[in-house]
Amino acid sequence: MRKLLLATAASLSTLLAGGAAHAQALKPVAAGTVQVHLNGFLQFSFGDIAGSGMSGGTVAAGTAYKLGPIAETGDVRLYPGFDGKTINGISYGVQIELRTAVSNANGAGVNNNGTSTNGVNSLYVRRAYGYIGTEQAGYVRLGQGDNAFDLLQHGVIETFGDGNQWTGEGTMVTMLPVGAPTQFIYADQGALYTTNKIVYLTPAFVDPIGGKLSAGISYEPNSNGIKEGDASTSSIYGNSASSIVGGSSNRRRNTVDAMVDYQIKEFGLATKISGGWLGSSPLGNIGSTQGYSGMNVWQFGAQTTYGGLLTDTDSLTVGANVKGGSLVDKYAFKKVGTRDALGYIAGAAYTVGPYVLGASFWDQQESNGVVGAAGKGVEGHTLSEYGVAVGGNYIVAKPLSLFVQYMYGNVHGAAPTAFAATKSGNDHVQAIAAGATFKW
Repeated sequence: MRKLLLATAASLSTLLAGGAAHAQALKPVAAGTVQVHLNGFLQFSFGDIAGSGMSGGTVAAGTAYKLGPIAETGDVRLYPGFDGKTINGISYGVQIELRTAVSNANGAGVNNNGTSTNGVNSLYVRRAYGYIGTEQAGYVRLGQGDNAFDLLQHGVIETFGDGNQWTGEGTMVTMLPVGAPTQFIYADQGALYTTNKIVYLTPAFVDPIGGKLSAGISYEPNSNGIKEGDASTSSIYGNSASSIVGGSSNRRRNTVDAMVDYQIKEFGLATKISGGWLGSSPLGNIGSTQGYSGMNVWQFGAQTTYGGLLTDTDSLTVGANVKGGSLVDKYAFKKVGTRDALGYIAGAAYTVGPYVLGASFWDQQESNGVVGAAGKGVEGHTLSEYGVAVGGNYIVAKPLSLFVQYMYGNVHGAAPTAFAATKSGNDHVQAIAAGATFKW
């Protein structure tokens, strides 16, 4: 029965993973061989939405809108690549993640072809990196992919519901109306993993009591991804830019992050603890008096899993993570003179046989971007946000999970221009939806 538990938990984590493969190879590879793979992911959800951003907004002069309460969303992703191993045991390979592009909801895609913007008609690269290494020497990753700050993040429980909660693209969070909170408490988001970098993950060192200590470090020269910033028409924003007019709140330079990870199995508990730091510099300001502070972010997280809590086929995972420092939502730079950010998340997931129940809650405070006198709808210079997610799954088979999920988010104290729907800086959103995740 314990084997059934382990197989179910492994199937769930594989099924719900949004593409950030922490293992180097998708499958074990024999020495002197290469395995090519084309894995994939399809998710669809359908549900009811509500919130303060449902009506009264404008997207352009004279064009008001009102949202209907029933919404749907979905995503398709492909994971081509290969894994190989030399005769002397060196592992290497390439992992790529392709996603369907976001496009306008125009004409139901009736003119969906190569010359039309209606419907979804293209794929784009989200992750693309190569790796090389061994278990004894560690692994090096090169390309557009996750950094150590993401790969060794613990305490952010996402293995329930749609597997993404507040960070998905094409998942349930995209149903939410205007005013949905954004967050930095999740490190597994595109602002960090869609850039070119070099990452080194050390081997695991075993201590006298059986614990395993490892670490990771990353370096990202700039915030460009694959083939970004190379064209001559965009050279001032290219991969060698050190400054631009007015500066930039999200263009990074010389980003470095480092994480330490410790894992141990003791007293029936499988515990993971990690902590680390990320730092970066913004592009310099030309012709602007308003600058941005350098990014300095720290995090600490822990989670533990206990099998056999109520039956011999169940497991319970609980965890928490806290992050803080000089940044704002989605790992952007804060303005000089504004407050630092602080946030935390706590969650749990309970698995028994093919069923999963999970919940998480996050809360954060940061700068709302206002310097000087506060405007209408702004209380002080602090943006307060929090979000709740509750979900359940039924794993029909290893490649298929059916799910239901509820989400509620609240925003308080945003700058009045942040939300076109209310312009109050105080918004709430919620949604409940059911869907299916297919992954092969």
